[in-house]
This record gives sequence, structure tokens and C-alpha cells, in this order.
Amino acid sequence: MTRNVKRLTRMTMAAAVYVVLTVAISPLSYGSVQFRISEILVLLCVYHKDYAVSMTVGCLIANFFSPLGIWDIGFGTLATLIAVVGIVLCRKNIWIASLFPVLANGLIVGAELTILFQELPFWLNFLSVAFGEFVVVTVLGCPIFRLLEKNESFMRAIGA
Repeated sequence: MTRNVKRLTRMTMAAAVYVVLTVAISPLSYGSVQFRISEILVLLCVYHKDYAVSMTVGCLIANFFSPLGIWDIGFGTLATLIAVVGIVLCRKNIWIASLFPVLANGLIVGAELTILFQELPFWLNFLSVAFGEFVVVTVLGCPIFRLLEKNESFMRAIGA
């Protein structure tokens, strides 16, 4: 298999897993209180910048299933794009890198929810989205990836 085919296969698989994990547990994936387990995968960007494309495309596709429709497709995908660019720029420290999705989603998705549900104040939306993202990406994701770093087969499989 050529190098480009392997690379494209990894990227496509990562995007597909993101979509499946998001949609499979959709009650936790959408809304003001989100525990989108698929967001753990954004940490793949620490190991290879190609996954920034995978996560953005995966989020875009997953948001087609969101009850918030076009709003989530636009705002949610923008938040993921900004988050993964931040992760790629800060790949030396997974713990600091994990804060980019927390902030990007808290701010952007928090603003989206405030626009759509005006009875909820921005700071409450920001805190609830950021909290879910922090739990999933930083509290759960960072230790999981630190453990996986020790597995040579895993690191080879992700192209790191």
C-alpha cells in the first residue's frame, strides 16, 4: 500500500469513528450539556497534524444529525476547526493542547446556544459546554492517550 493511501485511510477511519461515536450516543452529544465522547479523538492531532482534517470533517458530518441543524453544522464545525488548529500548534504538551477544544467549544457552541435559546445566559452555556469538553478531552482523553503512547502498535497504527 502506498504511503498516501495509508495516510488517507487513517484520516478517513478517524473521521468515521468520530461520526459513529457521536451519533451512537447522540443524547449526550448534542445540546447545552454535552459529553461528546468522540471529542477524545481530537487528541490524535497531537501526534499527527493530518487528523485536524479528519476531526473537522467528522464533526461536520456528525453535526448533520444534530437537532440544532444548520446552526450546529456551522458553529460546531467552526469550533472543532479552531480547536484542532490550536492542538496542532501546541503539540508539545498534550495537557495544554487539550484546553483548546474546551475553550473553542465553550465560546463558540456557548454563543450558538445563547443565540438559539435566548433564555439561557452566555456564561451558563459557556460553562456547561466547556465543562463537558474538559471532562471528556482533558480528564479522560489525556490519560488515555498517555497510556496509549506506550503501545508501539497503536502509535504505528495512527502514523505517529
